[in-house]
Amino acid sequence: MACRVQHSIQSSFWFLSSTPFRNTLNPRKNFFKNRISFGKELFFSSSSRTALYCTCSSSSSGGGDKDVFLTNGVGGDDSFVLTTPLYYVNAPPHMGSAYTTIAADAIARFQRLLEKKVIFITGTDEHGEKIATAAAANGSSPNEHCDVVSQAYKALWKDLDISYDKFIRTTDPKHEAVVKEFYSRVLANGDIYRADYEGLYCVNCEEYKDEKDLLDDNCCPTHLKPCVKRKEDNYFFALSKYQQQLEEVLKQNSGFVQPSYRLNEVQGWIKNGLKDFSISRASVDWGIAVPNDSKQTIYVWFDALLGYVSALLEDSELASLDTAISSGWPASLHLIGKDILRFHAVYWPAMLMSAGIGLPKMVFGHGFLTKDGMKMGKSLGNTLEPTDLVQRFGPDAVRYFFLREVEFGNDGDYSEERFIRMINANLANTIGNLLNRTLGLLKKNCQSTLAVDSDVAAEGNEFKAAVEKLVEKARVHYQNLELSAACETVLEIGNAGNLYIDGQAPWTLFKQGGTAFETAAKDLVVVLEAMRIISIALSPITPGLSLRIYSQLGYSKEQFNAVSWSDTKWGGLKAGQVMAQATPIFARIEDGTEAETKSAATKKVKKEKTPKSKSPVEA
Repeated sequence: MACRVQHSIQSSFWFLSSTPFRNTLNPRKNFFKNRISFGKELFFSSSSRTALYCTCSSSSSGGGDKDVFLTNGVGGDDSFVLTTPLYYVNAPPHMGSAYTTIAADAIARFQRLLEKKVIFITGTDEHGEKIATAAAANGSSPNEHCDVVSQAYKALWKDLDISYDKFIRTTDPKHEAVVKEFYSRVLANGDIYRADYEGLYCVNCEEYKDEKDLLDDNCCPTHLKPCVKRKEDNYFFALSKYQQQLEEVLKQNSGFVQPSYRLNEVQGWIKNGLKDFSISRASVDWGIAVPNDSKQTIYVWFDALLGYVSALLEDSELASLDTAISSGWPASLHLIGKDILRFHAVYWPAMLMSAGIGLPKMVFGHGFLTKDGMKMGKSLGNTLEPTDLVQRFGPDAVRYFFLREVEFGNDGDYSEERFIRMINANLANTIGNLLNRTLGLLKKNCQSTLAVDSDVAAEGNEFKAAVEKLVEKARVHYQNLELSAACETVLEIGNAGNLYIDGQAPWTLFKQGGTAFETAAKDLVVVLEAMRIISIALSPITPGLSLRIYSQLGYSKEQFNAVSWSDTKWGGLKAGQVMAQATPIFARIEDGTEAETKSAATKKVKKEKTPKSKSPVEA
């Protein structure tokens, strides 16, 4: 679904690259082929239009929000289909879209560690009035414009280590075929009609607005620009017809919309009454033609939402709605920004009901990002460009900061000072330095070779029990989409490791020899086993850093790619395993002040060490 609103809040950077990202973690093909295709008879009673739509994977929930949450696809069966919005290509990617996608990637990577069959879907929404306008402004055709911006998204996702499985573009012919078939099915169900409509229209939102929701001078509350009066002959979707069904869905499954405060918003919208909405435009040429009226194009929201379904098709498959549905629908999780919650939690479920298709299991609306406490915008000169951040600090630092700093679901703020302080403290010091000094001691005293199995080394050791408890705690946090808490919990293992090695002081024990030497050798194995567990548990957040840790512990990249969450169980390291040469896995970031101070100090030292010219006697 298009991030049409959020894009205007957070400005973007024109980022071009010709290298598409090819995901190396594609799921096995056709593993969904035997899943059930949802027909109308599953949802509609012949005597009533108020049949319930089950969005749970289990009916045995204990009744609390947490229990409902855990059974709503974020942990259910052996498959997991996850989507980001389909990002609107009127301009290149920005930090808001990068944040959503980083979070989605962390969730997808965790689900793969649980050995789920994951399909991670992202893509671009490429139809609509703003696309044609943006293309004309750049002197290009809409197709050319979409190609360039879509490629910019793929390039940024590659730089951020995004492991998507499907990248759908709404200009794909397969997508168009699915949209037309879906439209025809809804039309046949009697839920599409033609009517004149006159109202206040926000060009940026591409949506008619209720006057009561606008600011003074009929300004859109999101874009702060006046809405314009428009009168059009359009096709409408009978959203109001599904008010009772939507109320029942939210009543029966409180976990359908998360976090819970987003659910309250959705319930408020529905309670205030649902109005039918326009699903076509007569004045827009750049779009998919309405099947029964070539003079109109399908409204972008009614078009783009179907990308979540059409993306499930394989390249070699015949493009049909039923084939796409049988290939993995319903989605386990739609991850979106809160600005497009209404479209995903109200419009989209009603559309699916009309077509007789099962609902997604969960819609999660996260918050917005600000910079130094202020909304970002070009006019304020405080935009935050994801490409700039990645180039300066690397993908692991960017991924870690936003997932650790922002409580997932809430708004979050970026401060460069806080960014540098957190990354240095957590990644460079707590984790990086612990590994580096432990491997250094192992090389100096044990020829980089483990003396005993990690199970043997930890016998009777309370540190092992503490690590096991923290790992389980991290798993629960990941499972509940509490990404910041998951980061914090894994970091606790690193903190515990530093306290342990400082308390044991193996550098002193090695000097004593005998049994003290043996104790010190075991202590190093214990700490390195904790580092092995950290590398796996943190890999959804920082995949590159985790690979570097795993490699220094003597494993190959292939072995790292094959790990699962079960490998966080204590006991992986074995006697005789040879560790790699200790090299810093994460360089400390110097801020401007540190860099200037160090540069000045260097110049001073050089100046002081410059020898004076010697006289012949002195020589």
